[in-house]
Amino acid sequence: MKEAYMDNGEEVKIAATKEETDRKCPSCGGKMSFDPAKGKLVCPFCETEVDIAENPEFEAKELDFNKAEDTAPTNWGTETKVVKCPSCGAQTIYDTAQISGTCPYCGANQVMDARDQEKIMAPGGVIPFKIDQKSAAERFSKWISGKFFCPGKAKQSAHADKFQGVYVPYWTFDADTYSNYNGEYGIDHEEKDAEGKTHTETEWYRTSGTYEESFDDMLECASERMNDQLMKNVSTFDTKQIKEYKSEYMAGFGAERYTIKMKAAWEKAKARMQSIVHSNIESKIRREHNADRVQGVREVTSFKNITYKYILAPIWISSYQYMGKTYRFLVNGETGKVCGTSPVSKLKVALTIAAVIAVIVLLKVFVFK
Repeated sequence: MKEAYMDNGEEVKIAATKEETDRKCPSCGGKMSFDPAKGKLVCPFCETEVDIAENPEFEAKELDFNKAEDTAPTNWGTETKVVKCPSCGAQTIYDTAQISGTCPYCGANQVMDARDQEKIMAPGGVIPFKIDQKSAAERFSKWISGKFFCPGKAKQSAHADKFQGVYVPYWTFDADTYSNYNGEYGIDHEEKDAEGKTHTETEWYRTSGTYEESFDDMLECASERMNDQLMKNVSTFDTKQIKEYKSEYMAGFGAERYTIKMKAAWEKAKARMQSIVHSNIESKIRREHNADRVQGVREVTSFKNITYKYILAPIWISSYQYMGKTYRFLVNGETGKVCGTSPVSKLKVALTIAAVIAVIVLLKVFVFK
């Protein structure tokens, strides 16, 4: 059973202390996994399919920011923990950031035992995988093949079949903003000097006003080890597709608990909102005054009606090594967008530069001949 607490009248579930995500096939008893392409549980042995019961009226709850989860550190204080597999009894060491994984001995899927650790908020919803491993591998192969400067041996070592599907934790934030601003806008006009040459001069005018904007579901990655630019580049999800969290969606996939607390993530989301508000105020001034230039804009912004959600979103993750260095690549499990890093062949770069120089020299020879 899941524990829960009340937040602004809403029940907020707490992750169960131990919950198997194994689903036994009703036909052969084999372990079933979630198939992203079919959106069902599928048995890899007899191909039996089982629908996942969905609530068509489900809507992810917005939680009150002022009654947020405790802001104490989320890390459990140790880098690893021992988990006893409920299926075969094997004891395995897991990263404490993981809340689900696969037993390396019997292959059972299980949620980590958090009985002796702090309480961890269960997701308020999940965006299930829609891109399966085969499709993710095809997209990655196409992506790396298009990297002209990537060495051939590096492309060969980047095995697309090593993908691992992981549900990555995210916070989403809603907020209403109200800003008072002031600044200057400039109107350009052409002037001629004493020699008759034309130049541009700008007349500056003071302006002030108010601006309102609402934000809905601004995403912030809640994983410290995944919260880098590479991750940001693939973190585009349709939050309208959030489904009720069910352990069936986890079957066959890993899941990581959040390691960035909600209020720390809010500060990042708030800064992004402020940047967007500032840019939009500049655009507003430019539009309202038909201005050519805007400068010195300062605003004071208040945030109201702040709410948040904790969700899991799908990412395919893999990496490869080349010349002693690790290169990571990701595929968005909903959209299929690929992002990664790849080595650059100095030889290919040098040959390309040489070829460009040769073409320029030949053009000059023929042009000026």
